[in-house]
Amino acid sequence: MNASEHGFNPAFNMATIKQVVNEAIERVRMPTPMRLRDLIRQIRAARTAAEERGVVNKECAYIRSAFREGDAVWRCRNIAKLLYIHMLGYTAHFGQLECLKLIASSKFTDKRIGYLGAMLLLDERQDVHLLITNCLKNDLNSTTQFVVGLALCTLGAIASPEMARDLAGEIERLLKSPNAYVRKKAALCAFRIIKRVPELMEIFLPATRSLLSEKNHGVLITGVTLITEMCEYSPDTLNHFKKILKNLILAGYSPDHDVSGISDPFLQVKILKLLRVLGRNDVDASEAMNDILAQVATNTETSKNVGNTILYETVLSIMDIKSESGLRVLAVNILGRFLLNNDKNIRYVALNTLLRTVHVDTSAVQRHRSTILECLKDPDVSIRKRAMELSFALVNSQNIRTMMKELVAFLDKADPEFKAPCSSNIVLAAERYAPNKRWHLDTLLKVLGGAGNYIRDDVIVSTIQLISESTNQQSYMSLQLYKALSQDLMDKQPLTQVAIWAIGEYGDLLLQAEVDEDGNSPPSEEEVIEIYQRVLWSPQNTSTTKQYALMSLTKLSTRFHSTTDKIQQIISSFCSSLHIELQQRGVEYSQLFGKYTHLRASLLERMPPMEVRQSENGSNGDMEEEMRSEEPSPQHSIMKNDSNILLDLLGASDSLDVDVQSNMLNSQTISSTNNQDLLDLLGGLDTIVPSVPTSDSGIGLIMENNNGSIPSLPILNNQNSNFLNEDLISSNRVNENDVPTMLAYDKDGLKIVFSLEKIPDSNMLTVNVTASNNTLSTMTDFLFEAAVPKTFRFNILPPSGTVMQPNGQISQILKINNPNQVIIHENTYQFSNYSLLILIDSLQY
Repeated sequence: MNASEHGFNPAFNMATIKQVVNEAIERVRMPTPMRLRDLIRQIRAARTAAEERGVVNKECAYIRSAFREGDAVWRCRNIAKLLYIHMLGYTAHFGQLECLKLIASSKFTDKRIGYLGAMLLLDERQDVHLLITNCLKNDLNSTTQFVVGLALCTLGAIASPEMARDLAGEIERLLKSPNAYVRKKAALCAFRIIKRVPELMEIFLPATRSLLSEKNHGVLITGVTLITEMCEYSPDTLNHFKKILKNLILAGYSPDHDVSGISDPFLQVKILKLLRVLGRNDVDASEAMNDILAQVATNTETSKNVGNTILYETVLSIMDIKSESGLRVLAVNILGRFLLNNDKNIRYVALNTLLRTVHVDTSAVQRHRSTILECLKDPDVSIRKRAMELSFALVNSQNIRTMMKELVAFLDKADPEFKAPCSSNIVLAAERYAPNKRWHLDTLLKVLGGAGNYIRDDVIVSTIQLISESTNQQSYMSLQLYKALSQDLMDKQPLTQVAIWAIGEYGDLLLQAEVDEDGNSPPSEEEVIEIYQRVLWSPQNTSTTKQYALMSLTKLSTRFHSTTDKIQQIISSFCSSLHIELQQRGVEYSQLFGKYTHLRASLLERMPPMEVRQSENGSNGDMEEEMRSEEPSPQHSIMKNDSNILLDLLGASDSLDVDVQSNMLNSQTISSTNNQDLLDLLGGLDTIVPSVPTSDSGIGLIMENNNGSIPSLPILNNQNSNFLNEDLISSNRVNENDVPTMLAYDKDGLKIVFSLEKIPDSNMLTVNVTASNNTLSTMTDFLFEAAVPKTFRFNILPPSGTVMQPNGQISQILKINNPNQVIIHENTYQFSNYSLLILIDSLQY
């Protein structure tokens, strides 16, 4: 046998011998570095973080010195240690260039560590990243399949858009390689490149179609993954692969890849995902795959997790495509069987999937309602959370009573993290589907008792609002809340607040309430006051609850008759409270029993029913109650009768003509909330805004405050109140003493009035600002700000004071000069955090 048969190459052998000799010399010259396993052992033996940092820093210092000295023999070992140090979270960027040197090595072991280092240490933000392109291109043309595989894996992991465009042609060529190993790696690399640069998809399209006819399992599964990604990105590609849908469905599975008796489950899952993409929003494609999906759903073994995985993907595909109704019912039944599985993970997946598909076929999911409710008792917190969310998604007008009963029982025993979202969702569901007001109120009362202090503020507001509008249930609810308040509610502050509010508003109805079903009779005034004392003096109750109680107790002084002195005594005791809010309320409310006792009855009248939006689904209550709520209240009638009197008081009824008065009366709106205008003092009328044609007067006045509503704009003392254009500017005024006034602001007890006066024979306009405090508290730090266009000269004199006592006033003078006689277009007066905007069409001196 000659040397050629052994592949003998003298040149190759001489080069190898020379390399071995050089490496031996380097080993003698350089000390042997620590092995990777020894470094791992030392780091794991460290008892403290400081000791671990010491070991790492010492080794990093040695690796740096070896890199500086150009140690090529141990470079592979040093990079391996550096990668482990990098995985622990320490800095290892100084090894990037050394990774490139290993990649350029001819030894496979060096390339393997070098490419691994490149994937871990490099990204497209590093300049070194650009140097690796040529190395990748050379290795992609290597004759060794494992070297090509390393290059493909690295390219898929760290490819930048520029690198992907440069090497996309090489990937497309390797997709046609006769080597199955290379084709599999190339398909995965193409998948990653398409995710980075979707426009390169067309390059791989011709070579991808042949991947579906592959016999090799690895190439086929990667080909399906690549096609799925391409179909999700491009509608054209989607239509292209729909033509081979039948071939894909009828393709056989490899028996060599069975798992627990299931033929090739990984490939089945990939194909089901592709079918889901191909059939989405396509009736014809969905019809073509209905039979095969039904076969998979009925013939797959469910005793193993492998079969459950395939069934899960089948369900997702059925619910995502345009499948038949019977097939969707089959999919939901599969999820129902999952709910009965002992594996917690499978139950969680079933609940999560049902939550995503409940809106597709609600009736099919409703069949498993009892099983879903049983999951509320599961010890696993994740399952309980998903079951709660799904239960609320199933609530409708037919099952509202049954579902609320189960959910309220769940709320009573739920963990604190569930109480807030569960209570809010119960309130929303009850508001939407409640069969009548009595049931609705009872449900909210149970929620307040079950959720305790974990209730959100929206539940308190919703309950108060419902009690307010349910006029024929107020007596019943006040008695029920009194019964709840009689118990120890230390851990149920929201319930205490609602109960106190209701008793304060409807205390007279509480004393006249009928005996309820449980035999509870109405209390006496003394019993109610005793409970208030317990609430106010209990250290467990919050400051907010005590503020509710003080306000409610003050209101009871007008509902009760024999305990007024006791109420006054309790309220007065808080005038020296250490809590500033309680002290302020005690002082203010005490004034209503002394100097301002004549105002107490009118100030503490019962609140009008709060406005609520009617639910879109049904009446949400008794029809009789709704019809009664639509009847005009006595207060409404009084306000209508007093409208002319109010206009007389404002000085407008005699001066305005019939048409203007008609427009003003037609613009009135009766508000059920606390009105904020001047007319509130005389009966609760809302804003009156006269319609003043801008074509006749040349003036438009727009006044805005912070809540977007338009406050009243009374025009006094002149029928054709064009005072900004004629009366103020013209020196020929009929009556110099007739000074126009304008209500600029009236909200939260603060009233600001402008009195405008034109100085004769000058370009000066004087604005007298009068601010009044109509509250029972002192206003401090009064500051009025104003602004005018730059062409004007503006002088604002100091105010008469900065503190307004109750019923006190502060005055201030503004002087505006228009020396150039320009037209005023816009003046903005700002005070506090509100603004008054005056738009003037034409005003010239």
